[in-house]
Amino acid sequence: MSDAYLVHRTLRRIAGWAVVSFFTEIHVIGGENVPKHGPIIVTATHHNMMLDPAVLSCAFPHKRVLHYWAKASLFGNPVVKYILTSAGNIPVDRKAADKRKLFHGTFHALARGKAVALFPEGTSYTEPHIMQVKDGAAWAALEYMKWAQENPDQVRKGSEEVMIIPAAIVYTNKSKYRSQVKFHLLVRRFGQPIRMQDYMNQFMSGEEGAPRAAVKRLTAAIEKELTQTTINAPDWDTLYAARMARDLLWPDERSINLDEFVTISQTLVDLFSTPDLVPNINAIRRHLLTYYSLLESTHLTNAVLSSLPLPATLDPRQPVPLPSRLLTLSILVRDTIALILRLPFSFLPLVLHAPAYVMGRFGARLVEDEEETQAQNKVVFGLLLMLMVYPAAFFFVWAFLWYTPVGALVALSFVFVFAMYHNFLINGTAKRLVAAWRVLVGVWAPKRWDMSLSALAQYTVPRIPPENPWIDRSKAKSKSRPVTPGIPVSDFSSPPSSSSSPATPQAEGKRRRPPSRRLIRHVLCARVEAAKALASLFTQLERAPDGKRVFATVHLARGFGGRSTCLKSRARRMRPTGWRNAREVVSFLRARGAKFRALESPAEGDWAALSSDGEGYDSEGVSSSREDDIVWVPPSQH
Repeated sequence: MSDAYLVHRTLRRIAGWAVVSFFTEIHVIGGENVPKHGPIIVTATHHNMMLDPAVLSCAFPHKRVLHYWAKASLFGNPVVKYILTSAGNIPVDRKAADKRKLFHGTFHALARGKAVALFPEGTSYTEPHIMQVKDGAAWAALEYMKWAQENPDQVRKGSEEVMIIPAAIVYTNKSKYRSQVKFHLLVRRFGQPIRMQDYMNQFMSGEEGAPRAAVKRLTAAIEKELTQTTINAPDWDTLYAARMARDLLWPDERSINLDEFVTISQTLVDLFSTPDLVPNINAIRRHLLTYYSLLESTHLTNAVLSSLPLPATLDPRQPVPLPSRLLTLSILVRDTIALILRLPFSFLPLVLHAPAYVMGRFGARLVEDEEETQAQNKVVFGLLLMLMVYPAAFFFVWAFLWYTPVGALVALSFVFVFAMYHNFLINGTAKRLVAAWRVLVGVWAPKRWDMSLSALAQYTVPRIPPENPWIDRSKAKSKSRPVTPGIPVSDFSSPPSSSSSPATPQAEGKRRRPPSRRLIRHVLCARVEAAKALASLFTQLERAPDGKRVFATVHLARGFGGRSTCLKSRARRMRPTGWRNAREVVSFLRARGAKFRALESPAEGDWAALSSDGEGYDSEGVSSSREDDIVWVPPSQH
């Protein structure tokens, strides 16, 4: 195997450019858990196709070279073999019944102290929780330990024991280009290393079935680590409601601490997974889901709406003096003109990157039903174009400087500067100003242009991604819409019966995106209703008695003073379940910056949530607001 790994280093550099251009930041947590030397098997989550190995390789701690499995048949051609080997790939004969032959290349890489990276879920998919973890990584680790003990002469000193390093790749929004920071960050968390001593005695015992039992135990340990470092919800609606609640509680995208992003998100998922949390929980969820779906339909975000410069002086119904209204509008126009006229570094980068945007959007539309493939296509299509545009721009500028050495340096600097400035423009005020004009046009438009409530209904229900055919759902956790109150949400082993909950809906067909001006007023109304509903939820939780409990994943329950127990699932298996105190959860969120008071106070631009006739928004037909009048009363006050 080549020690230079020239192809790997080249691909890693290109992947780094692609990842940095698509995401605004890669936040790594737990890098200290990764050893600088020695054999390791990295088991990573796999929810974003080719971007997962790209992210894993370009930002791996200590810049260690990661070796991935590849079909052994591809190594037959000498040229292809050199390329694959130089890229760090390991041949795997998947047809081999003998595991020694299957993992032959893996053994020799680990014996030399190398790092092997696997995706134990077996396929890339989009689901609200981890669906499956296969046994391949566990078999490779334990078989290597056995092989190393039997062949000590073939193992480099210090490489006798392999460790498994779980790596959770958490995308805050894996398919969208860097329109906002938090939605396009990803968090990489490395779990605690898993050592093999606890499993080798059983694996080497010689008892019938003992090796497979040890492998199953190790696989369960890997799944436990990956589950604890990712966000897992019982169904899509719960995940979407938790996302929307998080965005409302942290309207400033930069205010949430990424070190606690997963913990905060999982806490909210657990909260909305609690059966009968409050009497009007169904109405609260419905308001949050309506707002979430309308934002997705208009390609807006709550963070953008929260930051829009839309003071009440722009309200067409208010008797504001004309000079004041013109002054406010002139500020918006001024900011827009200032953005456009930052020549030459505003117009030129946008023009040069326009082909990449067009091709990236085209690539995403080719796989519109596969969210896990959209980002990959955007990056690949865009990168291929930019690999042509950047060199062309370089040689164009260099030609003006007579192809001199100094001219080459100037041309290279010019291309680098406008590329970085383009990212700055995208990350800055451009999207916010565009959204401000879209909202202003929608609000100032005649009310008759608004979409009717009957036509709006299709855009108030979040779209469920289609199921991945490569998931073994007989062994996977089920999803449902919605979680039926009264059924323990810890039981993911089988779907609810038709008598107790509605049937799981099939993936919806393609929706036609309506003009945003017809939805803007509905979006703003849904924002007001969602904020009120969420404020109602936390008010009831704060007033709840000390004994009020909410559901929690086991590791969070144990970490924050809660309790864990075992409940019998519908499959008659005992499954661990955790609980946390309701007031403790509210205090936890407040201590981490949740803006509870902001939910109750009117936000700038809320005037736009009223109809053009000055009437309040009638939410009947979209979500049953009458249920919000129900107030939870403690049993002691009955």
